[in-house]
Amino acid sequence: MPQSRRHTLNPLPVRVFRLLRVALHLAVAVYRAAFLYPRAGKPRQAGMVREWSSQLLAILHVRLRVEGAPPAGPVLLVSNHISWLDIFVLDAVCATRFVAKVEVRSWPVIGWLCARAGTLFIERERRHDTGRASRTMLAALEAGDAVAVYPEGTTTDGTWLRHFHTSLLQPAVATGAAVRPATIRYLEADGRIAVAPAYVDDLTIWDSLLNIVAMPEIHAVMTFLPPIPAAGKNRRELTRAAEEAIASALSLAAPRRPPGTPGGPPAAPR
Repeated sequence: MPQSRRHTLNPLPVRVFRLLRVALHLAVAVYRAAFLYPRAGKPRQAGMVREWSSQLLAILHVRLRVEGAPPAGPVLLVSNHISWLDIFVLDAVCATRFVAKVEVRSWPVIGWLCARAGTLFIERERRHDTGRASRTMLAALEAGDAVAVYPEGTTTDGTWLRHFHTSLLQPAVATGAAVRPATIRYLEADGRIAVAPAYVDDLTIWDSLLNIVAMPEIHAVMTFLPPIPAAGKNRRELTRAAEEAIASALSLAAPRRPPGTPGGPPAAPR
């Protein structure tokens, strides 16, 4: 682990204890999701999700700080993406329906729990599946739900941004729902970027969890930025506005687009 060069990591007994607590917490979640969650009303379901997610962060010693007012009502939340932990950081603040890649559904236990909580799964490589997901998102927004998307399409280590894809912002245009940019950061106690939560490259979710439980503590900062009205904008304009707002809030350069694409530099002459 790269952290070991700079940090005193948790001793093995502490790591094992945290892993056992995570396993027990997942078992409780399975019971609640199977027997209690389906019978609860929407407000109670949201409360259960927030409570369980907050407890998970506490078990992992992830200290959460929230900046800005959390979204409410029909809104499309757009955020940068670093880790599987992002889902539970956001859910600890406000219960949200996520749009996630279909691979998440196959994750042991967590994939099933995400499905029970209303996560919308999408096969990004299949164009027609994006249309299906957009229709489902449209129905969720019309029902008054908050829907969260990660338009980078995959994760980074938090030190840079990928190009934002536009397709998943179409439901905001169709419904007129506001687009709410948000940022997630993971920091060490001294304010430096924490690399342990990053779920990148060839890491498995198990490897990522081991990295997290090895750290004495991690600070997660969830920042909600001013909403971007969808009225009068197409999805490319909304995407660019959200991309620039998030890049500015994180003090990162906006991702460069390939030449000849909307918002990118002119294509080279042939």
